[in-house]
Amino acid sequence: MKRATGVSSKASANMNQPTRVIFPGRVREIILDDKSNPDAFKNYGEWSSIGTIFFSLIGAPNTDPDPTTSQYARPLFPNQKHYPLLNEIVYIISLPNTSIQGAVNSQIFYYFQPVNLWSSNHHNAIPDPILGNLLPPSQQQDYQQTEVGAVRRVTDGGTEIDLGKTFQERLNTKTIQPYEGDIIEEGRWGQSLRFGSTVKNANIPNPWSTTGENGDPITILRNAQFDDGEDPWIPQVEDINKEGSSIYFTSTQNIPVKVSSKSYKSYSTPPTSPDKFAGEQIILNSGRLLFNTKEDSILFSSADSINLNAVSSINIDAPKTIIQSNNIYLGDKNASESVILGDKFLTDLSKLLTQIISLGTALQTPIGTPVPFTPNAAIPVPAVNVTQTATQMLNSIQSYKSKVSKTK
Repeated sequence: MKRATGVSSKASANMNQPTRVIFPGRVREIILDDKSNPDAFKNYGEWSSIGTIFFSLIGAPNTDPDPTTSQYARPLFPNQKHYPLLNEIVYIISLPNTSIQGAVNSQIFYYFQPVNLWSSNHHNAIPDPILGNLLPPSQQQDYQQTEVGAVRRVTDGGTEIDLGKTFQERLNTKTIQPYEGDIIEEGRWGQSLRFGSTVKNANIPNPWSTTGENGDPITILRNAQFDDGEDPWIPQVEDINKEGSSIYFTSTQNIPVKVSSKSYKSYSTPPTSPDKFAGEQIILNSGRLLFNTKEDSILFSSADSINLNAVSSINIDAPKTIIQSNNIYLGDKNASESVILGDKFLTDLSKLLTQIISLGTALQTPIGTPVPFTPNAAIPVPAVNVTQTATQMLNSIQSYKSKVSKTK
């Protein structure tokens, strides 16, 4: 496999920045696969070229229509990838490459994350005015409003920035509201990971700071924001009941989660309601939850109880269902009637039916009082009926057994 080991001849011609000086560059192209630009993919290291950008200097842009004639830079960090969009500006620095074993001064360019021009987690791209890539007058005001540091405020629903081949700008993508001490990671589409804490009496309140003390840790992983009716440049506070899929890791916090069902009639002492509990817990909230194992088991272990609560039904589909317990209550927590042991009961019932049949057969012969003999006409008919019924039950005795349920 061919790897990029040094600066290409196309790039070295313009490498006029001082060594180890960080400078800005505007992204013109990025290699993300082997299909979009096969030649660049092959020439710059094949699969090791993934993430490589071609950039122009801010004050001296490359006017060649082919973006790969520009200088290139590779991602600086091996374990963290923040791939920039076209027209975003990135920090660039020259550092050693794989050729240093033969030439200790061999270097190539590497890039950091995009510059935070618009304070936007969605994108921070801006057209190149030197090349005449100006926005129409209707959108120029959107940028002028941000010159003092505010976010880009697009209010007309349009955008004219070239961000790439598939990236479509969503003007309603919001960032999340920060609090003192927060460490926040945000994706471009409303995803977020907050390493935060309880913040009481904050200027902008949040739903997790009603209990505990300032500084109590909380971690919130959210996959999609929600429409709060505010302008898209106004930060948003997470809301577990409105956002997309989310996971909350709490310490002392109370999360006012609204569960679909919370009937606890099976308990003598019900557990604390989910929206009232304050303490260590993990909450998973989504439109659907799937737990699946490919090789081993799913194990649920609880220091107290395990509750299954549903609006419609609880269904169990398995070749075999085993419940090992000293006490099983069906129908109600106060159930007091014992379940009959079917096999033992039917064995004894079979014996009883056999005796009833014998008695009924004997009674079918008219009997009466001796001297003078007077037959009792009322006995034979019911004797025949009892005998027939007992015979039918005895013949079908196995059908009374459940085909699936066993007890002990």
